[in-house]
Amino acid sequence: MMRFGYFTKGTISRSRPVCQFCWKRFFASDASLENFKAVNEPVLSFLPGSKECTDLEAALKKQADQIVDIPLVVGDEEIRTNDVRYQVAPFDHQKKIAKYYYADEAIIKKAIAVGEKARQSWSRVPFEERAKIFLKAADLVSNEYRWELMATTMLGQAKTIIQAEIDCVAELADFYRFNVQFGSQMFKYKPISPSDVELNRVKYRGTEGFWAAITPFNFTAIGAHLPVAPALLGNVSLWKPSDTSILSNWVAFKLLREAGVPPGVINFLPADGPVFGNTITSSPLLAGINFTGSVKTFKHLWKQVASNLDNYETYPRLIGECGGKNFHFVHPSGNMDAVVNGTIRSAFEYSGQKCSACSRIYVPESKAKEIKERIVEELKKTKLGSPLEADTFLSAVIDDKAFDRIKGYIDYAKSSPSTKIISGGNYDNSKGYFVEPTVIECSNPKDKLMQEEIFGPVLSMYVYPDKEYKKYAALANETSPFGLTGAIYAQDKEALEVLCDMFRDTVGNFYINDKSTGSIVGQQPFGGSRLSGTNDKAGGPYYLMKFVSIQSIKESKSPLKNWIYPYMQ
Repeated sequence: MMRFGYFTKGTISRSRPVCQFCWKRFFASDASLENFKAVNEPVLSFLPGSKECTDLEAALKKQADQIVDIPLVVGDEEIRTNDVRYQVAPFDHQKKIAKYYYADEAIIKKAIAVGEKARQSWSRVPFEERAKIFLKAADLVSNEYRWELMATTMLGQAKTIIQAEIDCVAELADFYRFNVQFGSQMFKYKPISPSDVELNRVKYRGTEGFWAAITPFNFTAIGAHLPVAPALLGNVSLWKPSDTSILSNWVAFKLLREAGVPPGVINFLPADGPVFGNTITSSPLLAGINFTGSVKTFKHLWKQVASNLDNYETYPRLIGECGGKNFHFVHPSGNMDAVVNGTIRSAFEYSGQKCSACSRIYVPESKAKEIKERIVEELKKTKLGSPLEADTFLSAVIDDKAFDRIKGYIDYAKSSPSTKIISGGNYDNSKGYFVEPTVIECSNPKDKLMQEEIFGPVLSMYVYPDKEYKKYAALANETSPFGLTGAIYAQDKEALEVLCDMFRDTVGNFYINDKSTGSIVGQQPFGGSRLSGTNDKAGGPYYLMKFVSIQSIKESKSPLKNWIYPYMQ
């Protein structure tokens, strides 16, 4: 039985008021959407006895006592197939929390047809009217749906209170609001009209066809953003949620429909990955794929698109975010408090299941003893347990596949002569998929633990000679094929300049004297290159350009009276 008496221990973050933005008040006023400026959603503190504690506890109790039946949704039709699946709580894998169904090829093709029909009218809806819907959706995230989103994210994805609050409330609301701001700013560009009789303008249309949104388990906000970003610009989406985040994603889908997203604009399609991928990439109407997941899957989809190029009505656009092997590089002049605390948070919050999580750290020899001892001591204070208890720092990893993969890396470290486990190293899947926060020192900077993405609570460490920091910064640059996030810790100004220049091309999100996680919409647009993805920077002003097809229009008020040029006479 789950324990709900978790609000008596500890405090989280700082107390801030609930966001009071209201789409109704905004559009009822004389405010112009052109001047709309988004504000980041406040993060609540969940201090003992607060109203948010009471509201969350009630939502968790209600959610834990049911198995939610989640249909496929195509247009306005709910569909249930014979291919039945269940989502379980990762920290109590005998507990089913949702029943859902897989779409087959025929249903996916039906969704493509329904979406294409919906696109004909949706693409002609003025941007401001579409914006109203998604601002209302943001308001629902902040208010009416806040606790249901949090409860389903905590139960289904094993997120602690603060991790859920930051993800499925703050970041999701931010995506919707800032996308409206960025979208409206897109229209500010006006082409030059050289005279009153020659008028030039541009029209921002959606792309022809449909977008396929293939979403991950680790962020509810990403799941509920990838199909919405194209829709804001007049496109239609097929949303394939991750099996291990079905429940929270379903809540977000219901929220969007309540906000006013018309039937068929976003179709909800849990499905087997290969079946979904084969069906969308073989459709002539594929306009684009908005993807977050593994490198292997993204490469496979890209190859499928390439092999079908002759079949498409337009060239599909591909957006991919595929994870990383993110680093903290510590210079001898770095602030050790920042290094230790930042690394613990970055590497082990949400059990390292963030694509930006610190997975490798380079420490100078002169500071290695202090850093190792302090990290080990601090990790002794962390609690691995149920996300429903407020003093839990990290909980179970997402499923049995993740558990087995992470276990394999830890077992390798236990048997390899070139590695030494200095903290953690234990795991247990008898009740939930629990893996201790683990720190492994590597004597080989090219060890697979320093190169391969683990996506779990495992931090690999390499100790380098102080005077050779440039050599090992260069090595860190080329060690991993990924290029998502990285952080440097240094107080020495010359070293900072050198390291910033050396890591110029290494990552998409770079942190100076701060941890490699925690990007905020509107503050640090997110994405990486190399094998980390296409670096389209969600949460920034450029991302939405991927979803528009611009039409340039010239209107002449003066008829051409002669085809002959004067010099020809």
